[in-house]
Amino acid sequence: MAAAESDGDPPSASRSEFLNFSAKDTASRWLAAADLQQEVYRHLAVYVPRILCLGPSGGSGSREEQREEQREELACQLLLLAPMEWLLLGEEPAAGLAQLQENNQPSPLCGHVFKVGEPTYSCRECAADPTCVLCMQCFLGSVHKEHRYRMTTSGGGGFCDCGDAEAWKKGPYCQKHTPTDNSRDTEEDPVAQLPADMVARGYSIFSIVLKYAVDLLTWDQEEQLPAGLEPLERGDTYYCMLFNDEVHTYEQVIYTLQKAVNCSQKEAVSFATTVDRDGRKSVRYGDFQFCDQAKSVIVRNTSRQSKPLRVQVMHSSVVAHQCFALKALSWLGQIIQYSDGLRRILCQVGLQKGAEGENSSLVDRLMLNDSKMWKGARNIYHQLLMNSLLMDLKYKKIFAIQFSYERLQSDYVKDDHDREFSITDLSVQIFTVPSLARMLMVEENLMTTIIRTFVDHLRHRDLQGRFQFDRYTAQQAFKFGRVQSLIGDLKYVLISRPSEWSDQLRMKFLEGLDAFLELLKCMQGMDPVVRQVGQHIEMEPEWEAAFTLQMKLTHIISMIQEWCSADECVLIEAYRKCLGALSHCYSGLPDGEQPISLSLAGHSVETFRYQVSQDKVSIHLPVCRLLAGLHVLLSRTEVASRFPEQLPLGELSPPLLIELPLRCLVLCAQVHAGMWRRNGFSLINQIYYYHNVKCRVEMFDKDIIMLQAGASMMDPNHFLMIVLSRFELFHIFSSADVRKRYREANKDVVQQNNTLIEEMLHLIIMVVGERYVAGVGQVEPFDEVRREIIHQLSIRPMAHSELVKALPENGNKETGLERVIDTVASFKKPGVTGRGLYELRPEWNKYFNLYFHHYSRADQSKAEEAQRKLRRQNGEDTALPPPLLPPLCPLFASLVNLLQCDVLLAVEGAVLQWAVEPSGGGWTESMLQRVLHLVGMALLEEQQQLENSSGDDDVTFNYTCKITRPGEAPSTSGSVLALLESLQNAPHLEVHKDMITWILKVNEVTPTVRDKDKAERKRKAEMARLRREKIMAQMSEMQKHFINENKELFQQSLEELEASTSATAENSPSSSVPTCVSQVCVGPRRVGRAERRQLVTCILCQEEQEVRGHGRAMVLAAFVQRSTVLSKNRRRNLPDPERHDPLFMHPDLSLGIHTASCGHIMHATCWQRYFEAVQLKEQRRQQRLRGHTSYDVENGEFLCPLCECLSNTVIPLLVNHSCLEEWLETTNQQIALLHSANKKQSDVNDITVSLRNPFSSSISEMITTFSMSTYKVGLKVNPNEQDHRVPVLSWSTCAYTIQSIERFLMDEEKPLFGSLPCRQDDCLSSLTRFSSACWTAAPLKTVHTHFFRLFAALVPDSQVENTPCILDIDMFHLLVYSVLSYSSVHSLHQSGSSMVDSAHLHLLHLVTVAHLVQILLTSTTEEVCMDQDSGGSEEEELTCQLYDTLRKHLGGVLPEVSSGWQLWRCVKAGVLPFLRAATLFFHYLNSTAPPADLLGPGQWEALCSYLSLPSNLLQLHQSQHTQLEPLIHRFPRESNRLIELPEDYSVLINQASSFTCPRSGGDKSRAPTLCLVCGSMLCSQSYCCQTEVDGEDVGACTAHTFTCGAGLGLFLRVRESQVLFVAGKTKGCFYPPPYLDDYGETDQGLKRGNPLHLCSERYRKIERLWRQHGIAEVIGHAQEANQTLVAIDWQHL
Repeated sequence: MAAAESDGDPPSASRSEFLNFSAKDTASRWLAAADLQQEVYRHLAVYVPRILCLGPSGGSGSREEQREEQREELACQLLLLAPMEWLLLGEEPAAGLAQLQENNQPSPLCGHVFKVGEPTYSCRECAADPTCVLCMQCFLGSVHKEHRYRMTTSGGGGFCDCGDAEAWKKGPYCQKHTPTDNSRDTEEDPVAQLPADMVARGYSIFSIVLKYAVDLLTWDQEEQLPAGLEPLERGDTYYCMLFNDEVHTYEQVIYTLQKAVNCSQKEAVSFATTVDRDGRKSVRYGDFQFCDQAKSVIVRNTSRQSKPLRVQVMHSSVVAHQCFALKALSWLGQIIQYSDGLRRILCQVGLQKGAEGENSSLVDRLMLNDSKMWKGARNIYHQLLMNSLLMDLKYKKIFAIQFSYERLQSDYVKDDHDREFSITDLSVQIFTVPSLARMLMVEENLMTTIIRTFVDHLRHRDLQGRFQFDRYTAQQAFKFGRVQSLIGDLKYVLISRPSEWSDQLRMKFLEGLDAFLELLKCMQGMDPVVRQVGQHIEMEPEWEAAFTLQMKLTHIISMIQEWCSADECVLIEAYRKCLGALSHCYSGLPDGEQPISLSLAGHSVETFRYQVSQDKVSIHLPVCRLLAGLHVLLSRTEVASRFPEQLPLGELSPPLLIELPLRCLVLCAQVHAGMWRRNGFSLINQIYYYHNVKCRVEMFDKDIIMLQAGASMMDPNHFLMIVLSRFELFHIFSSADVRKRYREANKDVVQQNNTLIEEMLHLIIMVVGERYVAGVGQVEPFDEVRREIIHQLSIRPMAHSELVKALPENGNKETGLERVIDTVASFKKPGVTGRGLYELRPEWNKYFNLYFHHYSRADQSKAEEAQRKLRRQNGEDTALPPPLLPPLCPLFASLVNLLQCDVLLAVEGAVLQWAVEPSGGGWTESMLQRVLHLVGMALLEEQQQLENSSGDDDVTFNYTCKITRPGEAPSTSGSVLALLESLQNAPHLEVHKDMITWILKVNEVTPTVRDKDKAERKRKAEMARLRREKIMAQMSEMQKHFINENKELFQQSLEELEASTSATAENSPSSSVPTCVSQVCVGPRRVGRAERRQLVTCILCQEEQEVRGHGRAMVLAAFVQRSTVLSKNRRRNLPDPERHDPLFMHPDLSLGIHTASCGHIMHATCWQRYFEAVQLKEQRRQQRLRGHTSYDVENGEFLCPLCECLSNTVIPLLVNHSCLEEWLETTNQQIALLHSANKKQSDVNDITVSLRNPFSSSISEMITTFSMSTYKVGLKVNPNEQDHRVPVLSWSTCAYTIQSIERFLMDEEKPLFGSLPCRQDDCLSSLTRFSSACWTAAPLKTVHTHFFRLFAALVPDSQVENTPCILDIDMFHLLVYSVLSYSSVHSLHQSGSSMVDSAHLHLLHLVTVAHLVQILLTSTTEEVCMDQDSGGSEEEELTCQLYDTLRKHLGGVLPEVSSGWQLWRCVKAGVLPFLRAATLFFHYLNSTAPPADLLGPGQWEALCSYLSLPSNLLQLHQSQHTQLEPLIHRFPRESNRLIELPEDYSVLINQASSFTCPRSGGDKSRAPTLCLVCGSMLCSQSYCCQTEVDGEDVGACTAHTFTCGAGLGLFLRVRESQVLFVAGKTKGCFYPPPYLDDYGETDQGLKRGNPLHLCSERYRKIERLWRQHGIAEVIGHAQEANQTLVAIDWQHL
């Protein structure tokens, strides 16, 4: 136990009892007692307050607190739970439980309860509904992993349905849960398996413990305890307990706590986190007054805007017992896992009725008090219910009946906790079991109950009894949001339709339907609108609530129709009821509308006066639409034709049926025509949703069906006249002289009428042509989905997710897309970016219908454009004729007569006549196009009827005769046909010419059909079709062939271009002639490049200028950043900026400085002006308080003026050395002075001034600018030009950049030269030249000291102290530093450039040898089995010699190695990266053209000769006596890669779900985030893991970037499936993840749930970005492109 405490403490008093306590004796004492409950209570009364809740609890996560918790756990187990286990089992608990488990025959149910964020799987082929899910273990062992499945992350709660036969159509068991032969029969009682005495003890102890827990959790007194539990001595110790609510924010709670209990921000955050997680937390401990004072402060502080936070001052003993009650419930949950018999005993105890009768069992008491409990208590008892009642199939039924629905729901509506914390959330576990749902429906009338409860909660009605959502108060809106969960429950009940019906079920379903119709009647006509004339509407009316309701009910309405279609009696009865409800709604229509009579084209009809543009009209007509749906079902199930006598078809008045839907469609047309502009956005939004895929199935589609139903029961002329009248167009077509276009003075009105005529014609096309609903046309649902897809893909190729969004989902979240898609489309895989696309196969283009009813206007014009383009490419005419349609069902057969009725012919004739005489704005081309479409439809219809008619029976459809009739008197103009012929060559109708020609052609064919022999014609048609297809195939073959040939051409030319540019860039003119001199870049033999004058253009002022040492300075925009990309040690702490000495770089390269440039050149002065302007703009912006920008001006950042690439400094462009050398000769006389000065250490400064001549002042200034940038970024300090570390950091960025580029080229397997983009090439050459000149900006003495210290690392020097060990130095950095610092020393000698060159060569030799020694010291060679031939080459012998020398010096620390071959291989591999980097360095330093061999993959000999080294490097070795300690760093260094990611994304989700937050003990992290660089999992975006960096609180990811990536980070947000890039505290962006589904798309946010797999190309791309140091640039571009990214607080992630 804990260390001995002072004597006053309660625990120490119980120490002796504790040691002497025997659980076994206690249990036997209890067993002997007369009243067991009294005994147990007495024991608890003594011990509970002494064990639990002793004193203040600090913020969570502290060391002491964890120790305290462990102590409590242990004491509870030993003193309280152990005696109960002894009592129950009658033996040692461990043995007893093992025995129980062994004898138990488990049920096949898995029942694993999901944690938050755990992956769940649902099979899209076999699940009974989308709520049936498997856990990962079961899924991997089931048949479903081969099927189409959906993967999601759980919100917690819920359990695995493996083993539940009702949840799966097939494959209900995984391998683990498959029932075996000896598994028990589900009917037999598991209690019978247990010993009788254990059963009796089980009953008594379970009832005592459960009653105790229930009493305490539902206890509402803060001072007293239930009888029998009063403590022996009552101290004045209280807790101030704070409870969670969903009203107050984190910030409010934290602020209040700091005031109330004087705690630090950290503690307050920790309190708030715990309150949010567990639902309550004690924030103060002490006497009553002390706690009460805190309570009053909290209440006072939080009651201003809303109700105050709930706080209670509770006696410590009450809190202790409540804590133990939770522990006791958890204990019960654990015990019953061991035995199904015990589980059933607990179920019986829980559901046993109490003395009070109704709702009195223990479980009932818990459920009815649910909304009064805190989160933690709710979670624990819900978990227990799941583990007990829901896992026992017999008791699940009993529980389902006791689950008193209405009462719980009304509690839930008043409660403010989220649904997942409410007991009502268990409804999903009950209602989704079809057998339970049916039982509840029949016995408990569940469907009616749910609907009535729902309607009861929405009390706000208008005078007609309709819902009125206008003027909702916040309270009502909140309630409305909560009531919607009832609709979810109703959906669960209806989700699987019954195959067998009992009379009972029929009766109860129809009763439920009655209730549902009552609900729909409250919606019919809600939110009516009236057109605003004159002034704009003042208040936008509330429209969203009504549509939210409509969307929620959409699936339910569809499901009710599905249920009706499954049984004929139900369907007929439902149809009757629905019709009755509709008549009831119509009786509410105002009767006073005056009747009018309309006549046109020799027909007349009676209707009444009503104008959409003046009267009230509503978009919500659910009763009408349900009737339309049922009407289609009558046709689909053929009930209409088989039992016409049972149907109330006679009661229908077709004009009334079409009235309301027609008004709705006219409203849409008028909105399109711009007549409702003054009604604001709310109406536009309503129209949008009316057509939107989420609502249209039960709104727009059903309105069209209702018009079809009405039109098929009316005279077509009458139907059209009513339509004309409602469209308010009747007067235009009914005037005597209709063909002389009705002239309207007002231009706006003309335009409006034109649009209305177009919309009306479109409506007629839809009413006649939309036959793809099973029941209207003779089609299957399959055809309907196929048609949708064809029309979506006619717009453009689409990704899978776009298609899914464009198709309506059913209640099971399925669209039917997968069954169809492969028949009509071909899939194109994506590249490294973009997504996979489906393209329509060409043979389906003939099904394209320009007037497809689900096209929006934009879609229609895009599709028309795309189709015409396609036809032109295929060399066809551009007519888009109507497609052939499937035949109509008998109930709707008379619809076709609309096409040949007199009224429509009159309308067509009028429009054609206007088109013939185009004067004034009386008509539009769209109008004509629609008329042509209608004429075409009629001709095709006639053709089809003729083809399908069997010989003699007369075909009633004779459109061809009618269009040849001239117009009736008095307007005796030509027939429709004559008009078409005169239009065929009209110049102003060029676009429609093809279509008119097509119509005339079809028209000629049709009459001849009537007599021609059919078989002959069919044969010809078949031949023509085959011929056409053959020609098409040939053409597409030729096309493919052509493209393929050209592809090679295209690629060839590109490659040639690349090759030529890289050659001119690299080879100086002289080297293009093959020379026998091999190229050398260092040493006295080096070949200098012929000095070319370098002319560059400034991107800001466009002036051209030569780069000269004395000229105006030219600079390159550059970005300097710290980097850990090459780091081999991410655990090393960042250096202390003030004391860090950067002169020696450690070989682990744990932190480097990388420079990149976009390669754009400016004058220094132009750049300074530009940057000052940026600064000024920033100051102005700060005054105006705008958001951040994507660059941070205070840190010197700006965007390159040309390419907007993020930059933070400039590199000066310098010329080559030659001018330096000329200058040296002129300064010979001063050098003698310097020698003496160096000895005397006197006036060095005067001399340096005279030496600092080679650069003009502007260039020197730029040199300083860049040096300061690297200094500032590298050390994170303020600029200080005097610091002796300045030149070192400039050299360092040069070395590091070269190293990282060398690594990158190596990993990409690209040649060393010729493959770099020119921006990198320019950057390296400028950087190297700058580094070689930057010593001129520093005091000579510092540079000399640096050189002495560097040189001492190679050649020991007694005067230099603390030289690092040879193994602690990165040799390439050493080479660069010493070569560059040597220039300053060299300026003291008289000799010319040859001296410099040979010095460089000697330095290279020295460093190379040192590197060889490093490699040998760290080599680890495994013996190779293949024996190399014994006669080793020279290289091998020398390697062995060197190695032996080293062994001598080190006194045999190194192991002995026999094989020289192996050592040499090791050395060669180890030294290669160093040589490659050195080659790049000297190439840029001395600008020597590289040899041709190095343009290919790098060869060893070419490298050595270019560096003028012997190809056997060991000839360099002269023995060096160095002090060596074996400190191992392997060479060559492995390239860093991003971490390995699993192939299947769900593995990651699983890892993340078991990741707990490292700070808030054992709590699941909400946003687990994976670092892609080092693989750590972090708890992002939460208060618990915030840390302080530079005095600012930052989230876990940002903090991690500073240790792992020097401020840069790449993360994968596992639950979002999103890659996150972060740079510093204010910059970040999201990037597409490397995981794709089978359709080549990413799924950010895991919304679609398709299985995701790793796409390695995309992951390589991210890795490449990181290695090239491109992350900051990507973030910059992303933030520029998308301003919303700038506003995100990246530092909190």
